[in-house]
Amino acid sequence: MRPNVASRRLGSVIFRRYRDGMTIPAPLAGKKALIVGIANGQSIAAGCAAALREAGAELAVTYLNEKAEKHVRAVTEKLDADFLIPLDVREPGALERCFAAVTERWGRLDILLHSIAFAPRADLHARVTDSSRDGFLQAMDVSCHSFIRMAKLAEPLMRDGGTLMTVSFYGAEKAVENYNLMGPVKAALEASVRAIAAELGPKNIRAHAISPGPLLTRAASGIDRFDELVERAKEHSPGRRLVTIAEIGALAAFLATDAAAGMTGGVHYVDAGYNIVG
Repeated sequence: MRPNVASRRLGSVIFRRYRDGMTIPAPLAGKKALIVGIANGQSIAAGCAAALREAGAELAVTYLNEKAEKHVRAVTEKLDADFLIPLDVREPGALERCFAAVTERWGRLDILLHSIAFAPRADLHARVTDSSRDGFLQAMDVSCHSFIRMAKLAEPLMRDGGTLMTVSFYGAEKAVENYNLMGPVKAALEASVRAIAAELGPKNIRAHAISPGPLLTRAASGIDRFDELVERAKEHSPGRRLVTIAEIGALAAFLATDAAAGMTGGVHYVDAGYNIVG
C-alpha cells in the first residue's frame, strides 16, 4: 500500500518509486516498525514514523494513556498505521503486554524507535547535585532502562536481524545549561546503545542513538528556559537554523535500511552542525 498524501506532509522523505516506467520497491517494504513516543504531530517520533512509513514500513504505534490516545490517533490515521497499543513503561507488565500485542499481530519485528524521556519536574529544574534519589531513578528508568528492556523484548522477534533506535541529545556529552538531570541520563542511554550494539550485533541487530538539535516539542517544554537553548542553536549552528522532524525522520529511515547495514552503535547527529561548535 502506498503511503497517503498526509504522510508525505508529515515526513518530507520521498523515496522514488518509479524509474523508466517501472515500480521500484520501497527500501523498507514489508518491514514491521514499532514506534514509541508520539505525543502529537510535532513529536520527533511522529517525524520518524512518517519517514519510515514513506519508505514502506508498516507501523504499530504506542500511546501513553487515554488522554493521549486521541492526539496520537490523529497522527497515525494519516499514516495508515496498522494498530495502536497503550504503553506506560512505568506500569509493571506494560512493556510485556505491548510486545505480546506485536507478536500476536505480526509475529516478528524489524524496527524499533524509542523516543521517550521523563524526569520529575522538581528534579529536572534542580542542579544535578541536588537531584533526589527517587527522581534520578525515575528518570533513568523511563528514559534509559526502558530502551534496554525493549531491546530484550525485541530480540526474539528480530529473527532475521533488525534496527533499534533511540533519541538522545548533545547534553549527554556536554554540560548544557538547564538540561540538568537529563544529561547524565542521556549519557547512560548512549552507553547502553553501544553495549546493546555489541551484544546483539552477532544476530544482525543494529542499535543507534539519534541526536537532534533542540526543538520546541512537547517533551522539551518541561526543560527550564528551553527557548533560550533553541535561540542559541539558531544563532550558533553552522546552518544557522533548527532541524525539522522530517529531517530527523529521514535519518531514522536511512538507518533502518540495508544502506546502513555496516553501521551500528553510533550517536548520529542531526542538528545543523551545532554539536561541532565550541
